Amino acid sequence: MKLDPATIERLKQKIAASREFLKNWLEPSNLAQLRPKLEFQTGVLAGFALIASVLLGVTNCSTEGTIQRRLDEDLKKSLEEVVPAALYDNDMLQDTLTIPSAEYNIGAKETTVYIAKKSGQVTAVCFKFTAPDGYSGAINMIMGIDRNANILGVRVLSHKETPGLGDKIEVAKSDWILNFVGRSLDNLAPAKWAVKKDGGEFDQFAGATITPRKSVQAIYRGLQLFKAHQEQLVNP
Repeated sequence: MKLDPATIERLKQKIAASREFLKNWLEPSNLAQLRPKLEFQTGVLAGFALIASVLLGVTNCSTEGTIQRRLDEDLKKSLEEVVPAALYDNDMLQDTLTIPSAEYNIGAKETTVYIAKKSGQVTAVCFKFTAPDGYSGAINMIMGIDRNANILGVRVLSHKETPGLGDKIEVAKSDWILNFVGRSLDNLAPAKWAVKKDGGEFDQFAGATITPRKSVQAIYRGLQLFKAHQEQLVNP
């Protein structure tokens, strides 16, 4: 991420002010006058604090861009896992819409939707969402949906579920999450958007029913969010 001119100018001014302060303060005649005074020790501490502040600001600005690039790379990889490359030729990170989502209980009042386009036409969308009530806390996921409201893929981004039990929601641990591909609100009745123990379509895990139950419910709510904004998203 590039620094804007105003931020660069503020940093330059801080550095210049620090240099001028130190130059004047370190003059032998000035030090001779200050050394016997209590204010001298306070000034020393203030000088070090100012220098530390400037260095911290410079360090933060120099690493900020690197951190943002890493976050973008991770997000791009996640997008690629749930939206097939054949469906888009645009940069989804730069092609987004924000829609209200507070009423869907997916962890955010507004949701950023990444738009996949092929030859200028919207082919799919992708967004992050959360099951806030997993067994051990929030389950953060990402889902790709084609323009006809069919799920292209779902992946778990992070969670705190029990290792060996609830962590089977990860694609690296089992293929459970792959069972959502091709599902939609149109081809699966509302009552079937549940684990089998609750009369639904999807398997629960031995010793861990809450994790898959809450994941299914959140995915269903994510589909409802898309359905409510489908026209806006596929025909922006």
